[in-house]
Amino acid sequence: MKKLTAMMFLMLMAAGTLAGCNTLEGAGEDIEQGGEEIQEEAS
Repeated sequence: MKKLTAMMFLMLMAAGTLAGCNTLEGAGEDIEQGGEEIQEEAS
């Protein structure tokens, strides 16, 4: 049972890592846009 749980965890982590490679650029753009909006509100 522990082996199955460990394998499932590793597979989920691998899938998350692979998906993260595609979405990391988009997340960076979203964070940048949020920062720009905060700067506009502050000035």
